Amino acid sequence: MNYLAKRVVFIIVSVAILVVATSFFNPSNNNKGKHRISVFFEDYVRDKYLKLDSGVYKNGFGQSYTVSRLRYYIGNIHLIKKDGTEGYSSSEYYLIDDAGPGSNIIELNVDQDDYSSINFIIGVDSIHNCSGIQTGVLDPTLGMFWAWNAGYVFFKMDGQSPASKSTGNMLEFHIGGYKYPNNCIREINLNLAPKGIKKLSNDYSVITIKADISKVFDAVNKIDFSMVSTVSDFHNATTIADNYKTMFSVIQ
Repeated sequence: MNYLAKRVVFIIVSVAILVVATSFFNPSNNNKGKHRISVFFEDYVRDKYLKLDSGVYKNGFGQSYTVSRLRYYIGNIHLIKKDGTEGYSSSEYYLIDDAGPGSNIIELNVDQDDYSSINFIIGVDSIHNCSGIQTGVLDPTLGMFWAWNAGYVFFKMDGQSPASKSTGNMLEFHIGGYKYPNNCIREINLNLAPKGIKKLSNDYSVITIKADISKVFDAVNKIDFSMVSTVSDFHNATTIADNYKTMFSVIQ
């Protein structure tokens, strides 16, 4: 799916969600008194939407690269009230897939519409890594599970760069691991005050989170593609994890 088609689908899905949300919370149904918050994850490279295959970007070393696939797990979402207490928590997991329309939208049924922060992890916790074959977004057939390593891939990005010395100038960053000292689970804490939540109706609001993929290579650790072009085990995995921890921010 090309970039324009992807954005059209995104808009259609967003409008559909709003229509469903406003009707779903009709006082006549069983959800009276509840509020719905849609959390949108938008993939960027700096200030531009990520374009799979066609977008050409540069890292901090001036090395160009393209992205052909981007997927990552989000889980353990918590919403914090202004008084510091927890207002919502969930143990659910979500697979954000840039090639999958609608996968970037997480629906939360909450008790109010006013929170000071949102917290979540990127990755899959140790319990779910060790719980055997699972269903839904944790189904191993989705390609985010290492059969040889009995664990989940938390973050998967594939692409190419002329600077890469791998076969076909390949870039392959498949990051996982939950055991010390190679734990790649990262907790994200984002401030929502004062305008992080956009209220669209009395019972429907939106939080939009930007995921800046450029920071995977240019945040805490600078990645030189001529030196590191593939990561598929514990070697350099935490280096990338420390970078992707920084890639999220709230669009206000």
